[in-house]
Amino acid sequence: MESAISTLVTTFAKCSRGKESLDSKSFQKLVEKNLGGVMEDTSNTSAVKEMLKGLDDNSDGKVSFEEYLNLIGYVANSMSQRKTGCNPDAS
Repeated sequence: MESAISTLVTTFAKCSRGKESLDSKSFQKLVEKNLGGVMEDTSNTSAVKEMLKGLDDNSDGKVSFEEYLNLIGYVANSMSQRKTGCNPDAS
């Protein structure tokens, strides 16, 4: 698990070039390069821009590390549901 956390932190730092947040272009590259195997439309610029808007809690047009972690949590939860066959939203 330590390795996974280190990878998350290192990936963000590398893509943000040491800055506190990812701009739109950096976020697009991160998603395309690192999440294409677990998410759809990662090469669709407009879909990724919509994703950024959904993550951007403070509406600054960027994705902070905390906002990035929200994305990681969403992706991890989706993967968990697929692996276990559970859908907590289903009634």
